Amino acid sequence: MIDPSLGALPFAAGTRATTIEEALLSRRSVRAFRPDPVPRATVEGILALASRAPSGTNVQPWKVRVVAGAVRDRLCRAMVEAYTTKGEAAFDPPYNYYPVKWRDPYLARRRKVGWDLYGLLGLGRDNKAGMAKQHARNFMFFGAPVGLIFTMDTDLELGSWLDYGMFLENIMLAARGKGLDTCPQAAIANAHHVLRAELSIPDTEQIVCGMSLGYADPDAIENGLVTVREPVAGFAQFMGFE
Repeated sequence: MIDPSLGALPFAAGTRATTIEEALLSRRSVRAFRPDPVPRATVEGILALASRAPSGTNVQPWKVRVVAGAVRDRLCRAMVEAYTTKGEAAFDPPYNYYPVKWRDPYLARRRKVGWDLYGLLGLGRDNKAGMAKQHARNFMFFGAPVGLIFTMDTDLELGSWLDYGMFLENIMLAARGKGLDTCPQAAIANAHHVLRAELSIPDTEQIVCGMSLGYADPDAIENGLVTVREPVAGFAQFMGFE
């Protein structure tokens, strides 16, 4: 058994996780992928495994649009064009993913991961153009050959959002079991106007997020980012144990 107190496993692109512990400790948000295609059967297998996620009364609220090839390329061009020509004005969040008012410890954690990433990329705090360029890579799925767009019916309630989180985690862990990596992307949901137009997503569906899926680029410096986790003693209370 791997000791989780040691932190994430060293980054090893293409290495297949063979245990639950390895899948959990090797999963990370990869922000640079190789262009190597991922077979449709592999993606279908990952989604089939992920669909075993629990959901209240077996509602199974998830809907997924998987894009690759020419469809992925067209979608990426549309999102990047909207972002570069209209900026953040074209990407209004469809829901509040983050706190409306930030406070510690959450603000400190957010700042640390942001500056750790930009530091690896050599982007100083005043390099707004460089940061915007890096952010735009979200809309190219960081070069991954497969993009996933997740939606759910708008009339479902908060419990279905909780169920959805378990489904998304299952996808990321199942991908590790096949030697693939992922990056869950809230930023993709902000491009909901473009997504609806390009993928014919009706207003009756809430766009939840996107995800990049593919083979991590082992030479990309940003893939060396390792995020810090709060120790169990910092977030858990144990009562009634001997």
